[in-house]
Amino acid sequence: MVVRSKIWIEIDGKPVFSKGREMLFRAIDEHRSINQAAKEMGISYRRAWSYVHAMEERLGLKLVETRKGGASGGGAQLTENAKLLLSRFEQLEHGFNKIIDNRFEKIFKGVEES
Repeated sequence: MVVRSKIWIEIDGKPVFSKGREMLFRAIDEHRSINQAAKEMGISYRRAWSYVHAMEERLGLKLVETRKGGASGGGAQLTENAKLLLSRFEQLEHGFNKIIDNRFEKIFKGVEES
């Protein structure tokens, strides 16, 4: 038996950050492209951009800087605010999962042996 849990951050009941959005940001950071990140995640560019825009609006922070296409090509990169958000979410998630794992082990110890 294993326990599974999810954590996300909301503002006024609206999602701001979650594991899926963390994955999107990591893909944007890796590919330097919202379009490539969206393809990797199996979502449309429009949906990926709407997630970014909603997070920026709800947090009041610029999270992704974009460059228009053209001869040199376009692109996107995470702002320092986005990188800080990623780091803090990772810390929160790790601490949360550790607490849940310990509590699960304490409460369900010996259940499988019964």
